[in-house]
Amino acid sequence: MSDITPPDPIDEESPVVTPLESRPKEKRRQRLLQGIQRMSSSPSLQQIGRSRSSSSPYSTRGSLSCVSLAATPSFGQYPSGSVTPGYFSNGQSSVPGSPVTELSAFEGIETRIARKVANVSTTNPNPTTVSLPVEVVAARSRSGTVRKLPFDFWAKMPDEIRVHILSYLRPKELIRVSRVSKEFHTFCLDGQLWTHFDATEFYMEIPAEALTRIIVSAGPFMKDLNIRGCLQIEHYKRAEVIVTACKNLINATLEGCRNFQRNTLHNLIRSNEKLANLNLTSMTAVTNSTCKIISQHCPQLETLNVSWCKQMDARGVKMVVLGCPKLRELRAGEVKGFNNIGVAEAIYSTNNLERLVLSGCVDLDDEALKTMIHGSQPEVDILTDRPIVAPRKLRHLDLSRCSQLTSQAVGALGHLVPDLQGLQLSGCTALTDAALQPILASTPRLTHLELEELSELTNDILSEHLAKAPCAPKLEHLSVSYCENLSDAGMLPVMKNCVSLRSVDMDNTRIGDLVLTEAAAMVRARSLRKSPRNSRPRVGLRLVVYDCQMVTWTGIREILSRNAEIIRPSERSAMEIIGLKCFYGWQQTVEQHTQRVLKGDFTAAVRLERKWADYMQAVEEAGAAGAGSRRRRRRAREAQILHADEEGGAGGGRRRARTVAAACAVM
Repeated sequence: MSDITPPDPIDEESPVVTPLESRPKEKRRQRLLQGIQRMSSSPSLQQIGRSRSSSSPYSTRGSLSCVSLAATPSFGQYPSGSVTPGYFSNGQSSVPGSPVTELSAFEGIETRIARKVANVSTTNPNPTTVSLPVEVVAARSRSGTVRKLPFDFWAKMPDEIRVHILSYLRPKELIRVSRVSKEFHTFCLDGQLWTHFDATEFYMEIPAEALTRIIVSAGPFMKDLNIRGCLQIEHYKRAEVIVTACKNLINATLEGCRNFQRNTLHNLIRSNEKLANLNLTSMTAVTNSTCKIISQHCPQLETLNVSWCKQMDARGVKMVVLGCPKLRELRAGEVKGFNNIGVAEAIYSTNNLERLVLSGCVDLDDEALKTMIHGSQPEVDILTDRPIVAPRKLRHLDLSRCSQLTSQAVGALGHLVPDLQGLQLSGCTALTDAALQPILASTPRLTHLELEELSELTNDILSEHLAKAPCAPKLEHLSVSYCENLSDAGMLPVMKNCVSLRSVDMDNTRIGDLVLTEAAAMVRARSLRKSPRNSRPRVGLRLVVYDCQMVTWTGIREILSRNAEIIRPSERSAMEIIGLKCFYGWQQTVEQHTQRVLKGDFTAAVRLERKWADYMQAVEEAGAAGAGSRRRRRRAREAQILHADEEGGAGGGRRRARTVAAACAVM
């Protein structure tokens, strides 16, 4: 046995193999193997006390490395002639051999590594190699970048948020959006979006089917319903469907729905016991029976409007007043039968009304009005000669066009309506100063006073009573149109003392330019007191002075001059101006001047006012007789052309026609 010589490591008879150093390609493969071994787990890590990772550190997803992380000896730990198990061997133990065997194991290593990665099974409980997900591979483009799938933001959004977003749209916009798709149609007709339904903007455009569909779908949620003027509901079946759907109404406006049947209206009232505001203006279906149903089924009613309901009378109003203890506002204009003392006693006994509108009730007489205020046969104070009764809660009283009322009945309001804020007596032609004296003396909160067509009023009621009344500093609206006896003597004290006025109607009176001058001074002084610095101009007082024979163009110019007045920068500018409605021949110039002032273009406004004044002065001179009439007429034409160019050219609009206006000095 000792004679046997062991074979040499390299057999000389074997086929010639090129040394590893002479094959650059084999060197690259060897470097690749060394890099792979460094990336993989090594037993050397265990020797230094670091545990081998048995799972992926990233939750449940495995590593996307194409190399196994199993514990394998590093390259060079195996004896020569052997190959690394798990990568390049077929499962059999390797034996020492020649370098030819070792080199043959490295042939085609790239192909075998790729095949190894592609054939990895995902069913292994501890996968050492993980492939890419199918959806990621499918979404990967040729360039290697991953395309993000489109995200449906609207579909992933909760229904509550979608409804909240749609709640910012107006009803007309919701109807348009509902045409996008079935899904949008469903959301746009959600009842939560139609709790307040107001068809004022589109009542002439919306078809009956769409109107009915909206109300039916949102019926249980609807609280405010306004179908004013919706004549599309002409068929009684459509009205019945609407009535059946709406069960929780609080505010209902059916004004002008003449096609509503009586039974349909009654069913609507019966099924909505929470009604607080009901408007039945001009409905032919409203009768005294309707008022009886209201008094029985609407205990929460606060506002009722039955104006111009021709099929009912004041007896129906009596039932509502007695049956609805929370009623605060009653509008019964043009309703007959208010000369009934029983109705007046019901209004007096309840004493709950704060707003009473009886405009156009021609049957209302003195006795009925007195009964409403102080009852029948009240106890009278022997010292003051006034009824001893509790004061009324009335805040607004409208007795316009009640032609039978006299000063004695209206004077009974004095000292019994201390909270009165608005009083309308227009068209009560029989009233005199005696009717207003006790009222003005005992109503410190009065802000609105309408006295149109009271031809018996004199300047004394304005200068001696209104201007000195406790309500003078708070008065905001005054109307004395067609009071032909009123002049500057009565209105001048009012303009001085009533410093809170916002609108004054004085058309067809005898006022003159002095009133306009005083009004301009009052507004300027008020603006200097209250207006903040650097605020934009705004209309603070509106005057109506057309058809006033004593108002001339000089008074109009005074208003225009004060509106465009510029104060020194160190002082506060007057930001309140006067909006004027005057003779139609001057109105276009006034409106153009007001627009320039509101825009802040004071220079253009002053230029327009100056040229208009030159034109009006030239027209007056042209109308005068005597020598030089031809020259004066020529100057008038030139001034008119300059004024027309300034009025039409500065605003960028169409120029005014160059025709000389009527040469009237006063209008």
